[in-house]
Amino acid sequence: MHKITHAVIPVAGFGTRMLPLSKSVPKELLPLGNRPAIHYVVEEAIAAGIKHIVLVGHAQKSAIENYFDINAELDNQLRHKGKDELADSLNWLPEDVTVSMIRQGKALGLGHAVLAARPIIGEHDFAVLLPDVVLDPFTTDMSADNLAFMLSQFATDGHSQILVDQVADEEVHKYGIAKLTSESDVSAPADTNASFKVAGFVEKPNLADAPSNLAVVGRYVFSNHIFDYLANTKASVGGEIQLTDAIDALISEYGVHVTTMRGDSYDAGDMRSYMQAFIYFAEQQLVDDE
Repeated sequence: MHKITHAVIPVAGFGTRMLPLSKSVPKELLPLGNRPAIHYVVEEAIAAGIKHIVLVGHAQKSAIENYFDINAELDNQLRHKGKDELADSLNWLPEDVTVSMIRQGKALGLGHAVLAARPIIGEHDFAVLLPDVVLDPFTTDMSADNLAFMLSQFATDGHSQILVDQVADEEVHKYGIAKLTSESDVSAPADTNASFKVAGFVEKPNLADAPSNLAVVGRYVFSNHIFDYLANTKASVGGEIQLTDAIDALISEYGVHVTTMRGDSYDAGDMRSYMQAFIYFAEQQLVDDE
């Protein structure tokens, strides 16, 4: 299998859980410490080997695309004042990395957002990173762990990968929960990446009906076949095209694996979790600056 170099990041959501902060500022640009949340997500993708990132947004999200572009006027002013180091820090994307943006058009759910990237992704296999989920960059090696591990596994066996993590019983009802197969080996030590087969997912089950405590984290590696399933998936809950429906179809024909997560993750799209994450990221960066 060839190495995956493309990734999709859906950024079209309005961020209603983050109001009033997200009323005029895209939730993805809200800061975690001294950088916007999406900065860490893109850094994670780049560290894992991604070279082309496709943002799927809408007309009110152009500020996200601008963040990854060069502000020529600001750059010139900083350099004119002798602040070359600061100017260089703002233009941090590697030369071989491209960030593109495409509009979703209609708010028809996550599955539709991923499908909207097809004109740019083309025939490539690709990763999907949900920007609400920020993985802890201070305790893991982004070039080897989690997404990087998933990309390596895909390159080895060709199975699409979905990142999962154990959640407390009282949190199970908030997530998509993995249903394991009888062949799944879940004996790997805690806090290590391990990959094994999955039979399907149950969306936000009651604890009594949950098939496991492994919750989907928000990182996916897909074979290009997922596009065909998404194109043929009918709208369901809320009139939206559900990514999980296409994943179920992918499982039945090609098989899909889950990867257990290393380290911690933060929901930057939930006010309470976001504030906790902001404090944690700020503390880590203040220590680094000392």
